[in-house]
Amino acid sequence: MFINDEFLNTKYCKMKPGFFVGMIALLIWGCSSVKEASKTAAALKQAGQDSTEYEILIIDPNFDQWYLLNYSPAKDYSEEYYRGNNLVAIANWNDYYLRGKYRSVIDSAIDYRSDVNYGIEVDRKLYWYFRYIVSEYKIRLFNSFPVR
Repeated sequence: MFINDEFLNTKYCKMKPGFFVGMIALLIWGCSSVKEASKTAAALKQAGQDSTEYEILIIDPNFDQWYLLNYSPAKDYSEEYYRGNNLVAIANWNDYYLRGKYRSVIDSAIDYRSDVNYGIEVDRKLYWYFRYIVSEYKIRLFNSFPVR
């Protein structure tokens, strides 16, 4: 009615479908690379310069939601329990990192010293982070020897 046949045969009108297909392909490609870029990592750092308090920084967009759904005070353990399990899991994590295994998940080593008391909050959060990795990625971390 308002569009005549001459307009429909112009190069601008014929270019639009190709443009939209190209934009959709670019959008799909852009969104697919976001998933790959969202690796997971944990880092321990001192809260202040002269402080003996530590905090844990977990870089995983899905961990916080998983933690809220899976942790409850009824499932809480002692600091020694968390610390012992964390030492085993960190040894396995760092071994996997050094051997280049699970690169899509483990992209850095964790510097956790057994002679430092990080506090129960840090040990608890780190333990539950390892439980998240085991649950979501099926990587064995809590056995005494890393799976080769």
